[in-house]
Parts: sequence; C-alpha cells; structure tokens
Amino acid sequence: MTDTVVELDVDPFALDVLADPVPADTAVREAAPVVRLAAHGVWATGRHAEVAAVFRDWETWTSTAGTGLADIRRGEGWRPPSVLLDADPPAHTAARRVMNRVLAPRALADLADRFAVVAAEVVDDAVAAGEVDAAAALAERFPMTVLPDAVGMAPEGREHLLPYAALNFESMGPHNSLRAEAERRAGGAREYVAWQVRREALADDGIGAAIYAFADTGDITVDDAALLVRSFLSAGIDTTILALGAVVHELARRPEQWAALHADPTLARAAFEEGLRFHTPSPVIGRTATREVVVGETLVRPDEKLLMMLGAANRDPRRWDAPDVYDLHRRTAGHTAFGAGVHNCVGQVIARMEAEALLGALARRVARIEPAGESRPRLSNWLRGFASVPVRLVPA
Repeated sequence: MTDTVVELDVDPFALDVLADPVPADTAVREAAPVVRLAAHGVWATGRHAEVAAVFRDWETWTSTAGTGLADIRRGEGWRPPSVLLDADPPAHTAARRVMNRVLAPRALADLADRFAVVAAEVVDDAVAAGEVDAAAALAERFPMTVLPDAVGMAPEGREHLLPYAALNFESMGPHNSLRAEAERRAGGAREYVAWQVRREALADDGIGAAIYAFADTGDITVDDAALLVRSFLSAGIDTTILALGAVVHELARRPEQWAALHADPTLARAAFEEGLRFHTPSPVIGRTATREVVVGETLVRPDEKLLMMLGAANRDPRRWDAPDVYDLHRRTAGHTAFGAGVHNCVGQVIARMEAEALLGALARRVARIEPAGESRPRLSNWLRGFASVPVRLVPA
C-alpha cells in the first residue's frame, strides 16, 4: 500500500459548480477512488463501488459525527442529532425498527387511494392552465399536500415546512451565502416544527401518531418519537419535490420517452428511478472514519470526514452504460439516491408511492408535454434539481 493523496482544487459548494455540477462530479470521480478536496479539508469519492462499500460498512464509516461537513460531536450542529441519520447500531436499531414497521407497505396501503385522488386534482388543474411551472404546480404542490396529510399535521403553518427543510439541508454544507439565506428565511420555522412534532399537535390516524404509539409500548422514548417525526418532515419533502421536477424536466425534452410513459403509465416508477439516478436530489452525504482505512491507495485516518458524491456515483461509467443519458427503460437497480445498508432511506416507500401517483396521473391525462422556457437550477449546498421547470401540457 502506498499513501497516495490526490488533491483537487474543486469546491462542490461553489455557486458556479452548484449551477452546473456534472463537470465537478466527473473531475472527482475520474481523478482517483478517493480525493482530497482542498477547499474544505475533507475526502471525497465519486465512484459507485467505493460509495456502495462505504454505505455498507457503518462500523468503519460512522454517521455519529453527522452526515454533513461539520462534526456534530463537537457541538457544531444547529439541531439535535437525528436518531436515524446521526446514529449507528445499536442506538440506531430501535428507531429504525419502528420506522420500518410504521412505513411498511401494508401499513401504508390506504394512502395509495388518497394519493391518487390528490394527484388527479393536481394534474387536472395544471392541464386546465395549459402552461405551468411544473416545479411549483406539480412537483411541489403534490408532496406538500399529501405528505403533511399522511403525517397527520394540522393545515395551519405548513408554509414553514419548506424553509425548515431548506435550513436543514443548507446547514449540512459550509457557512456560505446559501446557508445564511436559509437561516434568514427560516423565521419561525424552527419553533413551528418543535410545536408540530408534539403528540398533541398530530392527528390520531397519521404516521406521526403511529410513531408515538411505539413510545407507549416502550420500543422508543417519547423524545425519540418527536425526533423521528421531525426527521421525517425535514428530510422527506424537498428531495421528493426535486426528484419529481427533474423527471418532468427530462420528459418534456424527450418526446420519445414521454410517448412511452403516456402509452404505459405503469412506467411511472421506472421514470422516477431513472430521475433519481440522473439528477440525484440529495447528491452528497458524509461519513467519518472510525479507524485507519485504505481507499484505493490512499490512507484515511480516524475522525477524517469523507463525502460520498452520490450524483457522481450515479453517473459512473464503470457501473452504467451511457450514464449521461436519461432513459426510463434503463435498469436502475443499484443507484445510490436512497443510500444502502442500515442507513438506506427509510421514507423511500412513500417517495415511490408519491411518484407513481403523480407521474401516473400525468401520463394518463397529458398527450404531450413540452418545454415552455428554460428550466432554472436550484442552488443548494445539499440538494440538486430545478427551482423552475416551465412546461406546456397538451391534454389527452
């Protein structure tokens, strides 16, 4: 083994890079199995094999130091540590077991009909308008309706959810202008979420109440139940919004792909999975080494942070043929957008249900979808997608 260090002068959080991230992803991925990012003094890997290996080895690559740039063990986090994202077994195990039971497909079966009704309303309104910004009218409106309803949130105050989620994601990155703007916009969002995750604030027939029921049985504490509801609200909305918007962006620019989906709406799931691979909505996640470990020919020492560049890994030509092409017929098994191992995304079942409902409704009700202007990227430290996706919808 040789202690080879490849250092790159690439800042994945620079605004120009965030506006066009693929070249930086490519540079990190192709330079070496792991590189040193001089701008932030951390390691990064953009290769699929290395990312998959790190995800599955939680004993070597801990989440307890936080999954962003900061080391939360030193008190650098802005919120209490998540009992899911910022924990490893055995502490992680009980919370994960509860969420797996709450979000099991059988437990969520009744949501499918509700999602279908809302999806039809959202798509019908967009079709009636003719030209819409799909990022707002479709990709945002639908999850912002069905997910808070499913959790059991009161209608009042939901406007705080997106600023809160933005604060969560921007705070994962450096102290830059994006983080400062998220802190400014958050306003009363933190206070609202602290109020909303209380048992008393939640409907008794939603996901939130189901989580609290496990505190009654002693599986988790009441405090952990509140943290689980908070994690669900902060991590599960923006990512789905951006993924849906990216799929619409791509389909509007690929008539043959849209024609395939329109002809067979059951391809909605495939279109979503390829969108997750192609425009990974949460493109970076961090781990911290617990011991000396060699990646490629590079020695990473204990307590050093490694950023997994998921967006880069999901376009790794070592794993995917023609990775820079969106193709809903692609076999996407193995993409890293939902993570892997003990920390794979606990909310992925609901995200897929949302996608199948909305994209399926769109496919059945729209004959053609066309760009009505240039899409505008969302600049974010820890998210990827479009802030605006103007489209023209031709009804079926």
